[in-house]
Amino acid sequence: MNKHIRTEIFTRLRDANPHPTTELNYRSPFELLIAVLLSAQATDAGVNKATAKLFAVADTPQKMLDLGLEGVREYVKTIGLYQTKSKHIMATCRILLDKHGGEIPQTREELEALPGVGRKTANVVLNTAFKQAVMAVDTHIFRVSNRTKIAPGKNVREVEDKLMRLVPKEFLLDAHHWLILHGRYTCKAQKPQCGACLIADLCEYGAKTV
Repeated sequence: MNKHIRTEIFTRLRDANPHPTTELNYRSPFELLIAVLLSAQATDAGVNKATAKLFAVADTPQKMLDLGLEGVREYVKTIGLYQTKSKHIMATCRILLDKHGGEIPQTREELEALPGVGRKTANVVLNTAFKQAVMAVDTHIFRVSNRTKIAPGKNVREVEDKLMRLVPKEFLLDAHHWLILHGRYTCKAQKPQCGACLIADLCEYGAKTV
């Protein structure tokens, strides 16, 4: 796929959704971090339902610690892997207070040092909360990048590196959200909606549905 086709793909995605953002509900970088921590192997809708009540009582690291482990568990028990995630939340809040003055760090290295925060989670926070041009490759982005041939790769890191190199700079900040939403609602895993796809004529997927 050449640069002109990639530019046209992202131009169409931008025209259809000029200001894309995460579907996770949050009001601060801290709330976003906690929501993303909870979102692994869970739906955004399920996370939002739990955090609506959780953030009403604990919207800072100190308030989260004041809730205690059992208190946090009670709010997030509807989310998969909630036992482990609750422990990560408590440990992360302690580090945020002890090392960062209760603020969310703005480097990948510092974010990845927090319990339960991997490269993808760190990239989501950097991109969404702090407007850094980074790429958080999840299953949707991995699938879309390989199917369309925008940035094919054997693993998520290879796809991430290719996207960072190949996505035209003017689209880089929002590309992560456009690709996730496209994978979630159009280029689905089981039944891609090729007939309703904005970029079907530019896509190199060999098994398109009609």
